[in-house]
Amino acid sequence: QVQLVESGGGLVQAGGSLRLSCAASGSIFRVHGMGWYRQAPGKQRELVAFITSGGSTNYADSVKGRFTISRDSAKNTAYLQMNMLKPEDTAVYYCNADLLLRTDLSRRGAWGQGTQVTVSS
Repeated sequence: QVQLVESGGGLVQAGGSLRLSCAASGSIFRVHGMGWYRQAPGKQRELVAFITSGGSTNYADSVKGRFTISRDSAKNTAYLQMNMLKPEDTAVYYCNADLLLRTDLSRRGAWGQGTQVTVSS
């Protein structure tokens, strides 16, 4: 069994900052890429930021220069530092990870339960 647990969401005023964390646990041999997605009410889930096992990153145009994704591979944890938040960043943020399982060395994706981020104007 594997589990992704997100934390760090909350309510913040426009211009403020939040830091999200996503910890992967369970029968994991290796964590490959990790990503943050978000879904606002009435909208499709979209990719916010992605980081490979080698540390290469990719961002949605809407968050470039404001958000930073990082990871601590020793802890199987990814972070999303969100600065200069805007009301349009309001959404449920989900963590996703590409995992290599210890049990049978199979590869599978996993999602966290989501954490709410609300930015007030």
